[in-house]
Amino acid sequence: MIKIFKLKNIISVKDFEREDIEYILNEASKLENVAKSREISEELKGKILGLMFFEPSTRTKMSFETSMKRLSGECIGFENSGSSSVSKGESIADTAKMFEGYCDALVIRHELEGVSKFISDIVDVPVINAGDGAGQHPTQTLLDLYTIKNEIGEIDNLKIALIGDLKFGRTVHSLTHALGLFKNIKIYLVSPDELKMPQEILHDLNKTNVEYEEVSSIEEIIDDINVLYVTRIQKERFADINDYLKIKGAYTINKKLVEGKDLIIMHPLPRIDEIDIDVDNTKYNKYFTQATNAVPIRMAILKTLIKNNPK
Repeated sequence: MIKIFKLKNIISVKDFEREDIEYILNEASKLENVAKSREISEELKGKILGLMFFEPSTRTKMSFETSMKRLSGECIGFENSGSSSVSKGESIADTAKMFEGYCDALVIRHELEGVSKFISDIVDVPVINAGDGAGQHPTQTLLDLYTIKNEIGEIDNLKIALIGDLKFGRTVHSLTHALGLFKNIKIYLVSPDELKMPQEILHDLNKTNVEYEEVSSIEEIIDDINVLYVTRIQKERFADINDYLKIKGAYTINKKLVEGKDLIIMHPLPRIDEIDIDVDNTKYNKYFTQATNAVPIRMAILKTLIKNNPK
């Protein structure tokens, strides 16, 4: 296990080595009691986290706030561009530079790919990408891996099906890149033709030892997997509502489909209609645990980045 986390910013999973991921997962496990309010930590007392959310968010924003406060730090920020001076015409660069003066680290969510990277290049405090368009969502991937490791025991030797919106789904893009760092991984890509995994992601996968297969039916692979990772069809990514309506509800996971199978079901949330509520009270449901795991993971990230990069 490495003693020092090498990255100053968390922008893309492509920047990670396996040992970087393992470092954060290990740190998160040490913070479980603090995350669950069984212990109190003052690791980041006196520190301030800047939350720049140009795009709506519930779980990501709240879990970053919770994580900072569990470590006795504070948060400032906005939750949409309309509540910041960007709505008056201020540039993103100027807004970021202003936040840099107030904060010890910045968390950025934006509808355009590359904004977090752009901001990380112009400020001196750590920057964390909390989702950029259809690009990357690296902290979601870390909590996904943490959930898999906790529930299954390891990440190596995994057979996982990624289901739904693989074209625009930044969570599955990041997760696919991360799985390329592990051993003996098989990924089934299950989606409508209109929402297949982008070729550039498959191109990167081809450089790894990951085996993958594109399929259109869940039934044909359900007996062969450890993890069913479900994503919603993202209405907001479609220019034409009719294109969305054609494939809305293309896949629905219900209790009957998974009964008797040896697997867990994950979902980055929000859920619309792709997992039936009859799954919620079964042993297969790990999507709410997954959401809860955001706190120790993001605590580990904040503690590591802010401690390693004092102002």
